Amino acid sequence: MQTQLSNPIGVFDSGVGGLTVVRALMERLPFENIIYFGDTARVPYGVKSIETIALYAREITQFLLQQQVKLLIVACNTMAAVAYQVIQDLSPVPVLDVISAGARTAAAVTRVKYVGVIGTPATINSNAYARAIHRYDSEIRIFSQACPLFVPLVEEGWLDHMVTRLTAQEYLKPVLCHEIDTLVLGCTHYPLLKPLLQEVAGEGIQLVDSAEAMAEQTAAVLSEKNLWNPERVLPDYRFYVTDVPLRFQSIGERFLGRTLSNVRVIKW
Repeated sequence: MQTQLSNPIGVFDSGVGGLTVVRALMERLPFENIIYFGDTARVPYGVKSIETIALYAREITQFLLQQQVKLLIVACNTMAAVAYQVIQDLSPVPVLDVISAGARTAAAVTRVKYVGVIGTPATINSNAYARAIHRYDSEIRIFSQACPLFVPLVEEGWLDHMVTRLTAQEYLKPVLCHEIDTLVLGCTHYPLLKPLLQEVAGEGIQLVDSAEAMAEQTAAVLSEKNLWNPERVLPDYRFYVTDVPLRFQSIGERFLGRTLSNVRVIKW
């Protein structure tokens, strides 16, 4: 039983974005071991068919289960939107996903029941956040906006650049005109833009960071299922990618806010 409790939490994403979830987990759960899988060879997922995404999700799930993870976190909004059931059907361990975590928090914090959601075109077109939020409160009105330029701007490191600020102002304009009080950051890249997005949105709007929401939900599940790691030692962090580890490392260190070591390349 001791070994099982010290088993790692598995986190996976189509690329580097899910490292914001890992960062939130490291801060919230400082003694938990973590394995991260980024499918950098096949990113982006958003332009691929549902069947293809489901196939990739199945492969990654099987790999992480072989690493003896005690919990699976789907940190990719696209995968969570279209392949969650595939992953859950395969997994004997609990499966959590960023969309459910963000939706639960949004439903809890909104007062006027007007919620904005920003994400990649694939996530927004899937309507997954609207469905998830309505599971918690069917009366909430949702105003969605795809923001395709945010991911490349974040990966370029332009977190407080004038170009990014102008882009954010344009993207948020149609959402903010509805007098929302809550804005869901529905992509794992977006937490890095949080200070800028808060400025553009204004102080009266609560930003829901799906990475932070995911860390809180993970803590709740570890408590509920008695899965906390009892060992109080420095945790083990392992990172697997399918291509270009150097690029992953340079962008990843920005996402994690710390040195990223122990990156391994997996060839299918």
